[in-house]
Amino acid sequence: MFRYQILIEYVGTNFRGWQIQTKGKTIQGLIQTKISKLLKEKIILVGAGRLDKGVHAIEQSAHFECKTKILNLDKFLKSLNFFLNKDMVTVLKLKKRGKDFHARFSAKMRIYRYVIINRFSTPVLNKNRGWHIIKKLDLVMMKKAAKTLVGTKDFSTFRASTCRAKSPIKTMKLVKIKSKNNQIEIEFRSQSFLQQQVRSMVGCLKYVGEKKWTLEKFNFVMGSKKRTLCAPPAPPEGLYLVRVIY
Repeated sequence: MFRYQILIEYVGTNFRGWQIQTKGKTIQGLIQTKISKLLKEKIILVGAGRLDKGVHAIEQSAHFECKTKILNLDKFLKSLNFFLNKDMVTVLKLKKRGKDFHARFSAKMRIYRYVIINRFSTPVLNKNRGWHIIKKLDLVMMKKAAKTLVGTKDFSTFRASTCRAKSPIKTMKLVKIKSKNNQIEIEFRSQSFLQQQVRSMVGCLKYVGEKKWTLEKFNFVMGSKKRTLCAPPAPPEGLYLVRVIY
């Protein structure tokens, strides 16, 4: 058996997320079907993480095994993208990997970015590519709150009720907020995340930016470990998986 890694860029708007489901179109299902047809054998695609419905990827990582050796990687990539591009999906790179490589379990770091379009007018060019918030957000306060998220902590407050992770304790390496031309970008770095963790943290940071919450309230909610106290999660259209580092 031969093992290959693929790096994928896609717009998640018209999909029910990454992971194959009983109903609806998914990224994993689409790519897995196309690769299977090209190789004329059934393959199983394993992703670095499950992205929710509507979430985008700048560089999602996945791997598959096959009996057939792919002799011309560029030709295979071109053929694969011929079938994927109409669905706003493209495979950026195809690499041969050893048996010890696993798209999910070999990951040392995952980088996510959340985009907020902070202006009065509704975005047209970036429709479904960010969270449109009309009220001006206080970036200074949001940055102060973001600092308290860094480190090894219990993130139960930001964990979806359907999350299957064994432990709510994660180590956040970085939370960085920057703004340019009415666009706020929040970057999160950690080896792994809980289900809906990033979107839940952004929802709480937004409350701080709107001055609905003080820093003390933000810290209290985070420390409470109670999902019921969390602000509504940010919508999926503003979330991007930027990169998976191995």
